[in-house]
Amino acid sequence: MPELPEVETTKTSLIPLLGQQLVDIKVFQPKLRWSMPSDLDRLVGCVLDSVERRAKYLILNFLPAVNDNTDASHQVNTAEPIKLLVHLGMSGSLQQHELDATKRKHDHLMMTFMSDGDTKCQLHYHDPRRFGSVLWYQDYSSRLLDHLGPEPLSDNFTADYLYHLIQRTTVPCEKNNDTASNSVKSRKKPIARPIKSVIMEQQVVVGVGNIYATESLFLSSIHPATPAHHLSFDQVFILVGHIKTILQEAIELGGSTLRDFTVANGQTGYFQQTLNVYGRQNENCLHCETLLENLKLNGRASVYCPNCQPLV
Repeated sequence: MPELPEVETTKTSLIPLLGQQLVDIKVFQPKLRWSMPSDLDRLVGCVLDSVERRAKYLILNFLPAVNDNTDASHQVNTAEPIKLLVHLGMSGSLQQHELDATKRKHDHLMMTFMSDGDTKCQLHYHDPRRFGSVLWYQDYSSRLLDHLGPEPLSDNFTADYLYHLIQRTTVPCEKNNDTASNSVKSRKKPIARPIKSVIMEQQVVVGVGNIYATESLFLSSIHPATPAHHLSFDQVFILVGHIKTILQEAIELGGSTLRDFTVANGQTGYFQQTLNVYGRQNENCLHCETLLENLKLNGRASVYCPNCQPLV
């Protein structure tokens, strides 16, 4: 499944299309996780103005084309953007092709863009398993985005935030430097679920998929089944740091998941080559040579080193 780094890499790969006009759109298979809107052709004539990412969703912002008779230096488009909400699902990708490229079996949507008056290229939405989605942002944003936690690379995802969320405590407005001890207990019980399950919950923090959770816990020397509320503030601080570092490195390397995943410019990710434990069960730990073990948490494989990550 494309995870946050793959989606962020896809967003970056779409930059060459910014400012280009959408001149044609073809839907070949509208039935994805949710059916594509029947009126996507309203985007024809619009310009791709910007691309955003929220969690694993891409938001494509289109604006009506500015009148060609207007001096380019004075062209200001004040129209509200028409937003397309795209999710890549389990096996989806957005890939750029030359004009009139051959349609592949699982190309469900083709967008043709034009720049410089005559140069055209196509953007294909390719999804063999059809678990992705292409929707109008205004129709689905509240349902799909409003409940999500903070972005892991943002300033809102901190050790303070995660520790107090787990402990069900709140930090007073006037804090001393010891935020872990200077807190107020709520009436809710601390979160006792395995820490790996907690950091993979989208309401807690978005985009920490199985690969990145597994690797972050290994680097933090935390067993994936550790009850979340047993972690000290220092352990949470280390874990948050590794989550941020792992995700940033994965973005820089173009992502890691799904062997057939490619981004819009056709490149594939290389983060898979740097993995310490994920997918390496029954192999030796790269740090201590102990045999790596695997356990299932919420139906997901959780590879760990029993020596480097003891369950205490």
